[in-house]
Amino acid sequence: MAAGHGELMDGVYRTQRHIYDLTRKYYLLGRDGLIADLAPPPGGSVLEIGCGTGRNLIAVGKAWPEAQLFGIDISEAMLETARASMRKARVGATLAQGDACDFDPQALFGRARFDRVFISYALSMIPDWQAALVQAASCVAPGGRLEVVDFGQQDRLPALWRRALFGWLAQFHVAPRAELGPVIAGLAKDTGSAGHCRSLYRGYAIRGGLARG
Repeated sequence: MAAGHGELMDGVYRTQRHIYDLTRKYYLLGRDGLIADLAPPPGGSVLEIGCGTGRNLIAVGKAWPEAQLFGIDISEAMLETARASMRKARVGATLAQGDACDFDPQALFGRARFDRVFISYALSMIPDWQAALVQAASCVAPGGRLEVVDFGQQDRLPALWRRALFGWLAQFHVAPRAELGPVIAGLAKDTGSAGHCRSLYRGYAIRGGLARG
């Protein structure tokens, strides 16, 4: 399953990765707000699951130069772009290929827990997205946080807009997760964490996460 999905993502983004950041900045709303709120402790560790082109990790590195950055993505094609972009931006990070639903952070990064873990517009592309959330939560260190932003259900926007957007996203194997809020709430309860979830931009995006005590 993981190998097949990785090959699919490589196929989707082998060409698109070169223009991904230029085009996505207009509709992946809420990413910069999430990054601004990360505020890792001095010298703290930050893991992005589904790091793609490295755009977000570069922003984190520039905002918090002392942070230790880590990223994982299932697409080797995207990671090639991320490594090149980060070298150009002079932002250091440890990047690895892996399945968001089942990876060993200790084996890949030499550590099991991170002060901040975030997922930006990736859950809507992961078939077993609930397993990916569970995996992400397991990587959060005591006192740390998991933050997520993704497409919402467009519930306060025109129905025609919703149909058009969802139809267009489906061409890229993207499916907004209607149950994201309840799943985050359940995961927070199961892990003894404080959960949060809110709608952004009239339902265009959803922002959620949990904080470990």
